Formats: sequence, C-alpha cells, structure tokens
Amino acid sequence: MKVLLTGAAGFIGRHINEAATAAGHQVTGVDLMLPQAHGETAEVPSGVMHGDIRDPRLLDELLADVDVVCHQAATVGNGVDAQDLPGYAAHNDLGTATLLAAMARTRTTRLVLASSMVVYGEGRYTCPEDGDVPPAPRQDSRLRLGRFDPLCPQCGGRVEPHLIGEEAPFAPRTAYAASKIAQENYAAAWCTLESGRAIALRYHNAYGPGMPADTPYSGVAAIFRSALEHGEPPQVFEDGNQLRDFVHVADLARANVAAIEAVGDHPLGLSAYNICSGQTYTIGDMARRLATVMNGPEPVVNGRYRSFDVRHVAASPRAALESLGFRARIGPDEGIAELATAPLRHR
Repeated sequence: MKVLLTGAAGFIGRHINEAATAAGHQVTGVDLMLPQAHGETAEVPSGVMHGDIRDPRLLDELLADVDVVCHQAATVGNGVDAQDLPGYAAHNDLGTATLLAAMARTRTTRLVLASSMVVYGEGRYTCPEDGDVPPAPRQDSRLRLGRFDPLCPQCGGRVEPHLIGEEAPFAPRTAYAASKIAQENYAAAWCTLESGRAIALRYHNAYGPGMPADTPYSGVAAIFRSALEHGEPPQVFEDGNQLRDFVHVADLARANVAAIEAVGDHPLGLSAYNICSGQTYTIGDMARRLATVMNGPEPVVNGRYRSFDVRHVAASPRAALESLGFRARIGPDEGIAELATAPLRHR
C-alpha cells in the first residue's frame, strides 16, 4: 500500500518508516522538524520531506494516490506550563484538522492515528465498597505528607488500581492530553462526514533507541538514562511506586503496521486500541533496573510531586490482540536493559 507518514523523522516515526517499508509498503514521509523535538540544527533524514501538515496545498500533493495515512506528527510531552497550550493547539489540533480536510478533498478514507494513554488521565480503581471507580482528586495536603495513593470518590476509602480498557472515559490532565482527545474527536467526526475508517493507537510509555534526551518533554526513561550517563542518580518522584506500562518503540512500529494493514477491513468510524506491553512496571523499578545495568548510582526517591502527574495507569492489551493481532514482543526487563546502551537523540 501507499502510505503517507507524518512525523516521519520523529522517535516513533522513524521506526514506523523502517517497519512499514520492510513489510513491503511504499512510504512517503513528511516532518516539520520542530526544534523542540529535533534541535535547531537537525538535518532532515534521507527520504523524508521537510514540510508542514498545516499547509493545505502541500497536503493535496502528498495525498495523491495514497491508500492510508499514518499520522504521527504532534507536539509531545506534558507541556511545561499553561504557556504551552497554544502550541499544542496549533500543531496537534489544527494540524490534524487540516490533514483530515485534505483527506476529504482527495478522497483518502483510511487513517491510523497516534493517540496516547494520557487521554485517560488517572487509571481506574477498585473499591471494596463501591466497585469500579475513578479516583478522587489527590489533595495537596495528603501529598505533602507522602500519601500519594488516591482514595475512593464515594466513600473516601482505599482503592486498588486495575487495568484500564478502551471504554474508559476521557479525563485530560495536561495540554498534551487535551490535544490527543481533540485529535481522536476530529478523526471520529471525519469518519462520520466522509464514511472513513480510522484506528487510534493509544500508546503507553514509549521508550527505546533514538529517544530524545535532555529536554523538558523527554520521557521518564530517557531522563533517567541521561542522569546515569552523567554519573548522577535518577531522581524518582513520589515514592517510586507509580504503576506504568512501558512499551518498546519496535513494538509500537509493529502495531502501526498491523493497523495500516487492518484499517481497510475495520467498520466505518473510529476504533481505539491500547498499545502496551501488557506488563505493569513501577517508575522506581525502571530507575533501579537502568542503574543496575549501567553500574550507576542508586536512584534517589525524593518524594517530590507535580499536580498534573497521575498515580497509576496501565492498560489491558486484549482488544489490540483480538482486533489487530498485535502482541508486544519485548518485555520491560529486556527492553530497559537494552536502553542502557541504546543511542539517544541529543539536541
């Protein structure tokens, strides 16, 4: 198939480009090369066009004879503060809307969209009294005392986290999360208006070779790895027991190829899937694993916290397995050990 890949020079986009090409697809890549992600002096990779997907004329050219669009282009990370809000809206919201309008003009009816687990905000919990519940908002007075786990919103009692499914309601906590929800909503509206088919892949915590390092928008894995490279202990917030699902970038690329090949047979409308390893791992475990493999200093659990951080979020991989045939191949123990020596992308 002929695939238009946006964000083709990014951390995940590069891996998708390689995997889709290896699978026999003809890939056209485009990337704006935002300095925030690539640095001021980064060169456009061979085979990738430098361009802005907010340019309708460029899109009309790129979409000629395309079978499916794999849309990865986005400003990523949580954002540093409220001043980042316009940037996320300008790139993620407007970029997606402009792309979808061009797809309608060129009658391109298949879309694979990079979404994120951040759309859920906090995960879901089980209360012995009230069953499946969202957590009550964490109170600063409890966080200051080191009481990081949320409570039941109904009875105020203790709750236990469980795996989250795709049916969970949206609850954005950051500018990035709000923009990812907007992307899914625009795609769903486009499906209705244009009889389109879209698959949204809700990535969990991505890591692996080529991660951006040393930026406010880097993932926690790259931040820990960078600290250890400088002989410094990783700084672990809260008590380090925050549950996450870390998914290797090679598995994310495989999931995208599976979605590219499956979207034409999906029903009309948008279908969303968690893309995860299926293995929960704490942030503290990741820091300790990296420190051990790199023979570095022990992590420091510093008790610090941020108002927008979530406590626990991990997902069920079942829907992606049943509908896309996707199962992650690289578990966190293996992948994090590889990350200790894998090349990162420095700005």
